[in-house]
Amino acid sequence: MTVCVAVTVDDGLVFAADSAASLLATDPNGQSFVSNVYQHGNKVYNLCRGLPVVAMTSGMASIGRAPIQSLAKDLRLLLKEGSSLAIDPSSYIVEQIAINARKFLYEEKFLALQPPPPAPHLLDFWIGGFSSGSEQPELWKVTILNGQCTAPEQIRPPGQFGINWGGQPDPVHRLIKGFSQDIGTALIGAGLDPQQLPQLVQVISAQTEAPLCHPAMPIQDAIELANFLVDLTKNYFRFMPGADVVGGETDIASVTRHEKFKWIKRKHYYPAHLNLLEHDHV
Repeated sequence: MTVCVAVTVDDGLVFAADSAASLLATDPNGQSFVSNVYQHGNKVYNLCRGLPVVAMTSGMASIGRAPIQSLAKDLRLLLKEGSSLAIDPSSYIVEQIAINARKFLYEEKFLALQPPPPAPHLLDFWIGGFSSGSEQPELWKVTILNGQCTAPEQIRPPGQFGINWGGQPDPVHRLIKGFSQDIGTALIGAGLDPQQLPQLVQVISAQTEAPLCHPAMPIQDAIELANFLVDLTKNYFRFMPGADVVGGETDIASVTRHEKFKWIKRKHYYPAHLNLLEHDHV
């Protein structure tokens, strides 16, 4: 389990995520529960080295025995020249990268699992950045939900700014929208006609939503906003009853048109000063 945040502004796009990796087990009744939480998962990826493209994951930490972070590195190699999934770095679109990510993660890896994992399960693989020649970033998501995976979804087309979040969404949703995601259940329980719920929630949101993001926000401020939202979620689950399913260090990366991909904050499993000639591990 995790929290991942994407902040899209005119200047670029920022991905930020925590490091908690929850180990799920099944009780005698067949119900899933959190048996352990590790604090060093990698969820933000430099997917196409040298290009203004970034990836991030939430949900399942692995497909079968293969960690998502390792599969992201495999995908990075396949996107290079010589593979059927390769892209032309001089002329590409982010949508094609998302399509190729779906082919690899779902068609080649997930569908090969025998037996397939039982429901419920969810994997979101976020891909954002600038297509060749584009002046605005865009955001896509590949979702595997209970064994099904539709075509990649465009979350934000070029020119549309804003904040998106995934994983454990309730703390960020409460802050930005002004109410819990359970508001619908509460209102219906209080006697509201379910058919009136969508309109009522829309009216409430129009009055309570916090406009934390602006298209003219500098990339540095977008970075600090993403970091704040991840930190908020980590502290929320720190004090809530139950396992700390969001935690560990925060990894942050940004993409801009001219600077392309940049790590802003991240952890290493090895001392960086002893491995100066090594490539980055993510």
